[in-house]
Amino acid sequence: MRVKNSAPLGRLLAALLAGPQLVSAFYLPGVAPTSYKEGDPVPLYVNSIRPTAGPDAMLHSVVSYDYYHPLFQFCKPPDGPQSVGESLGSILFGDRIKTSPFELKMGKNESCKALCKTTYQKTAAIFVNNQIRSGMSINWLVDGLPAGQKIVDVLTEEEVYNPGFLLGQQIGDSDQVQFNNHYDILVEYHQVAGTEDQFRVVGVIVQPESKRYTAPIDEESCTTPMEPVILNESGDTEVQFTYGVYWIPSPTAWATRWDKYLHVFDPKVHWFSLINSAVIVVSLVLMVMSILVRALKKDIARYNRLDQLSLDDLSGTAALMEDGVQEDSGWKLVHGDVFRTPSHPLLLSVFLGNGAQLFVMAGFTIVFALLGFLSPSNRGSLGTIMILLYTVLGFVGGYTSARMYKSLQGEKWKLCIVLTPVLVPGIVFATFFLLDLFLWAQNSSGAVPFTTMLVIILIWFIISVPLSVAGSWLGFRAPTIEPPVRTNQIPRQIPPVTSYLRPVPSCLLVGMLPFAAIFVELYFIMSSIWFSKIYYMFGFLFLCYVLMIMTCAAVTVLMVYFLLCAENYNWQWRAFMAAGTTAGYMFLNAIIYWISKLSLGGFAGSVLYIGYSLLISFLFFILTGSIGFFASWLFVRKIYSSIKID
Repeated sequence: MRVKNSAPLGRLLAALLAGPQLVSAFYLPGVAPTSYKEGDPVPLYVNSIRPTAGPDAMLHSVVSYDYYHPLFQFCKPPDGPQSVGESLGSILFGDRIKTSPFELKMGKNESCKALCKTTYQKTAAIFVNNQIRSGMSINWLVDGLPAGQKIVDVLTEEEVYNPGFLLGQQIGDSDQVQFNNHYDILVEYHQVAGTEDQFRVVGVIVQPESKRYTAPIDEESCTTPMEPVILNESGDTEVQFTYGVYWIPSPTAWATRWDKYLHVFDPKVHWFSLINSAVIVVSLVLMVMSILVRALKKDIARYNRLDQLSLDDLSGTAALMEDGVQEDSGWKLVHGDVFRTPSHPLLLSVFLGNGAQLFVMAGFTIVFALLGFLSPSNRGSLGTIMILLYTVLGFVGGYTSARMYKSLQGEKWKLCIVLTPVLVPGIVFATFFLLDLFLWAQNSSGAVPFTTMLVIILIWFIISVPLSVAGSWLGFRAPTIEPPVRTNQIPRQIPPVTSYLRPVPSCLLVGMLPFAAIFVELYFIMSSIWFSKIYYMFGFLFLCYVLMIMTCAAVTVLMVYFLLCAENYNWQWRAFMAAGTTAGYMFLNAIIYWISKLSLGGFAGSVLYIGYSLLISFLFFILTGSIGFFASWLFVRKIYSSIKID
């Protein structure tokens, strides 16, 4: 639904989110149904041509192309293709929606209609054939629904719709491919209840065929068996494009028309894996909590009892000897150093501020999606809301960074204010821009336009940076978070630690468990990103997010407890790095996925895949590292505030 916004601030925000096309409207959750009368034109829009799994079930490319790329030579509207307004998220995710020459009229069947005739020369033929071998699929939109192909779930025998349809297909086991130049468009429609002349589109199927026409087109041409079109890579090939439109009544209601597109294949495996992860995570958290609670209760009771005993009291001395403990033992021994300022407090504070910002943004996004505000009918709504939330939550990042830096006794407060909204977003934007250069070099539709880049920079500097500065200003003006114990002037020497508490082994052990909690869902997310599928299982994602937070906090706190018991008080960076190692496992999983599921022959495709995987892993490192740090920070403050210090 488009709603006019007359407020100046609303117009500015809408213009920024709309990308390069400046409009004074914005999308609200939900899409109003469009009703058509018989004979009314139903627009068919074309979208990017994207890679899908090839005949060998492997992905051979990550580069998408504009539908009207010159080498594809598809038919254009008489007045030329016009761009359709898109949201910022839709543009960033590679949508390039434009008008088409296809004419669909509600309820009017067309058995065979000629489009245009074109000649493919050698260069275009080689390019198109290579895209067919790579498994490229064409994407159309009819009344907001993706045109797809009908497939059958082998387990449930239920018919479902797979968005997109193939550009062509291979002939048998040979390397030769045929090019689809005829499209049978099957549009399912539903009559609006209580009306006689109002209809709504509830499903779109395209059945592509390859036909080498040798005679003028008539109504029987498209139904007559013909030889397939094989583009000649050493000469010219003349191709005639045709299509047919068939309107099919359907009992499917408009409100449930997306159900066939959003089908879960083998949901039992998904549920089983999630329940298995949940049981393991909950058991782990309960075990960690029981160990810590028992150990801490015993430690705190012992320390406080020892403080109450006088050293010159004989009974007190006897009690000490009976317990077999000394006053200076365990984690209490480092109470004068545990809140000592760590190395590089400025960098740690900046990371923590951005981590808090990512944490809140991810939580809100998943909740909004879970409530149905980010339905697939709102194209790009997921990306748009993520950018909008991250921008607005710059205040949270600035405030958190300033409070932590002040509590760590940092002195470069001006630099902290500047780096918080600039460092991490700057790294992300610079990496994204470099990867975008590869897409521009490939003439890919996935390349973000330069005007959209400017819009992102404007959003960054006009909204996010001022909010972050305001949050930092309030954070520095707020009272310092005082530690519960005093810090000694001279740091004590740290004794050698056991092997499993060394930095590398401890980080590897801690990072493995949160990754195990999200491993299953990560597979579905990666398949959605790289195989151009619709991701909608936000209920599973919400549970995985909660399980990851619980696991990340529990195992990091346990590691910090063992570290303090070993008299090592340098826990701040260790907690952050150990929890952040989860991102390392995520990147390793992406490399394994690349080897097992992808077959990217080109250098550009490999660079893009690794680059985007590194970018996502870096953000995940900031997120999980911050979760581990704050859990450990609260834990350390709690235990040291529970004991009496002379």
